[in-house]
Amino acid sequence: MASVDVTVRGAGIFGLSVAWACVLRGARVRVVDPNGPGAGSSGGLVGALAPHVPENWNEKKAFQLDSLLMAEAFWAEVEEAGGVTAGYGRTGRLQPVADEAALELARARGRGAEALWQGRAVWDLVHVKDAGDFAPSSPSGWLIQDTLTARMAPRRAGAALVAALVARGVEIVETAPDEGAVIWATGWRGLLDLNEAMGRKVGDGVKGQSVHLRYAAPTAAQVFVEGLHIIPHADGTVAIGSTSERDFDNPTSVDEQCDDLIARAYAALPVLKEAEVIGRWAGVRPRARSRAPLLGAWPGRDGHFVANGGFKIGFGMAPKVAEVMADLMLNGRDAIPEGFGFQACFKR
Repeated sequence: MASVDVTVRGAGIFGLSVAWACVLRGARVRVVDPNGPGAGSSGGLVGALAPHVPENWNEKKAFQLDSLLMAEAFWAEVEEAGGVTAGYGRTGRLQPVADEAALELARARGRGAEALWQGRAVWDLVHVKDAGDFAPSSPSGWLIQDTLTARMAPRRAGAALVAALVARGVEIVETAPDEGAVIWATGWRGLLDLNEAMGRKVGDGVKGQSVHLRYAAPTAAQVFVEGLHIIPHADGTVAIGSTSERDFDNPTSVDEQCDDLIARAYAALPVLKEAEVIGRWAGVRPRARSRAPLLGAWPGRDGHFVANGGFKIGFGMAPKVAEVMADLMLNGRDAIPEGFGFQACFKR
């Protein structure tokens, strides 16, 4: 490729998705990552694409809703272009309801979903006895069931995007000079670099550990119990996670906290007790200080842009992040919510 319109620095989910959106708009794109695609937190296991609760509506929740509703078409197009499955499936989610007060709150949120989710998904209640084998127990006998939540196999998704980009002639290389517009999607270490460059803190990294089990429930809804995600994937595995560790010495080491995740998963879903543990993973997820993705032009660096801070919702946010960043870089159209910019980080 002799010259490019967009240089994407970082081959995680944000970088690859933005590259794809730019390619669809006719741009010539090069992706640069010294560690290769999916080397950071985008190479994890869990892949929960779960919505925020449908109440106290704000721009972050609305942005996420748009992205989750875009996801099926986004990933279908990627798969068609590159011929690699992304592991996407909108299979829903189940959550136990503790007591009568929580039951009433769930009903109120169901009414909120009816008003806010555009009739394209529901937040409802189902009795435990009607929820199937891959369902947690519930003190009230009821489970929240939403049909917006989807799953994504992170490594498969990254491979699908790489295949689609390569099929469109995009180079994915370890080193290259800046050409054209430059977008920095460089994960948690990129946030640390931004802190230094800006002279103030805009974000950092939060370590997470997760576990991979061999258990086939490819069409089952995922389960969310007391902060624990249990995600059945299409390939006959289940991912469980994750921890959130603000202080850590080794970004990729696993420890006894994985054993705790397994024990909690067994307690929530006893059917998993016979499942073989086939992998443990640890990595650091980029978390912007604003708690929303950090998107927009890099202050003081003309022609440079940032897409970072996906934290736990990066895969769910990626289709919409890709759209708004491509619009900004290629068309000068800024549709990024105010709460996603640098100023939102500076205010905290």
